[in-house]
Amino acid sequence: MQRLKAISPIDGRYHEKTEILSQFFSEEALIKYRIIIEGEYLLGLSNTPGVGLRKFSAKEKNIIRTLSNLKEKDISRVKEIEAATNHDVKAIEYFIKEKLKKTTLSDSLEWIHFALTSEDTNNMSYALMLSDSLAQVILPVLEEINAKMENFAVKNKAVVAIARTHGQAASPTTIGKEFKVFAARLARQIKQLKNFKIQAKLNGATGNYNAHRAAYPKVNWMRFTETFVAGFNTSRKVKLKTNLITTQIESHDTYAELFSIMQRINTILIDFDQDIWRYISDNWIIQKLKKGEVGSSTMPHKVNPIDFENSEGNLGIANVLFSFFANKLPISRLQRDLSDSTVERNFGVALAHSLIAYKSILKGLEKINLNYKKMAEEVENHPEVVAEAIQTILRREKYPIPYEQLKELTRGKKCTLQDFEKFINGLHISKKIKQELHSTAPQNYTGIAEKLAILNKSDL
Repeated sequence: MQRLKAISPIDGRYHEKTEILSQFFSEEALIKYRIIIEGEYLLGLSNTPGVGLRKFSAKEKNIIRTLSNLKEKDISRVKEIEAATNHDVKAIEYFIKEKLKKTTLSDSLEWIHFALTSEDTNNMSYALMLSDSLAQVILPVLEEINAKMENFAVKNKAVVAIARTHGQAASPTTIGKEFKVFAARLARQIKQLKNFKIQAKLNGATGNYNAHRAAYPKVNWMRFTETFVAGFNTSRKVKLKTNLITTQIESHDTYAELFSIMQRINTILIDFDQDIWRYISDNWIIQKLKKGEVGSSTMPHKVNPIDFENSEGNLGIANVLFSFFANKLPISRLQRDLSDSTVERNFGVALAHSLIAYKSILKGLEKINLNYKKMAEEVENHPEVVAEAIQTILRREKYPIPYEQLKELTRGKKCTLQDFEKFINGLHISKKIKQELHSTAPQNYTGIAEKLAILNKSDL
């Protein structure tokens, strides 16, 4: 019943579809990632020559690294400290100190959050949150969609379909090739996502290592940061990269770049949803029936394309957020303002709406079949599309004004194959060319669509 009281459908109606993202973007997850960063930073200081922190034993390192294995009482304690201090990152520091106070690490408590500003902890945390969620959730589901598009393209590589440009019948294609268009577009963005690097910084209150340098002027803090950030990249699909030149905040330019990729992915899929919707509307694609389901509360005959409609709506919501993130986050007044903080807490909202949409597409793709008879009838009903082929061949033969003659024959008129036969027979051309023109039909006028439908990714 608690889900029914949720304000956001992400945590209510769509909870089961989006719950997996809570391990990356919930308040508990943010606390966990902050503790991970603070712990690894403490370990990094311990391993750095010239810093006055002693070396830790294997047992002590394990104590630090298990701090992020949070119990419910730990989360409650962090929030209690935050309520008292009115600072969420300082609460993490005090919580860790409480935990280590009764261990052999009690002599190292003041090294926790040493010389850092809260943005050092936060930007590293969000970088990991984004990286992990993309690698473990978003990329796998996008690759699944892409694979289904590819499979559909190959299976239906030779199924002829009337193309539509400006909504009008146009040169024939194959339905497999049209699916391949979306598969190729999506694959390109997935590749960019896999190769993407999120910048992170660890350089203090105004980006100059002021406190670090004051305490330990001989330590190469830039090298420390690069080593620290790189240490998180082991076996990581979406990697991190050091940003050495910042104000107090990491500049968030790579957030904007990342969300622009996500926005492009979603825009491609909106285009896909709308095309599938049209194919279903035209009865070229039919949906499998599921016993017990209804399509309309009043019209019993309906089988609505609700999965693709749901996807389109959620992709739209996500893209509004991604666009706002990309426009807002790279801007900060002088060396720091806090308006980015509440915005960053909504990363999971945009990704959740995207995930809902992706899962809806997958569900929809499982339910569709081609209506081969209807598609064949549509091809037969549009013989006028071969006018392009005829006038092009005649141009090749240097026949006078072929385009204009075909325009007179076809434009704005309902033509038949007999009309074309009569036209061709009346041309002053060789018998061989007439045979070539007569053999051209909508069913075989598809160019290399079949080849394009099965083109390997390596060939693109």
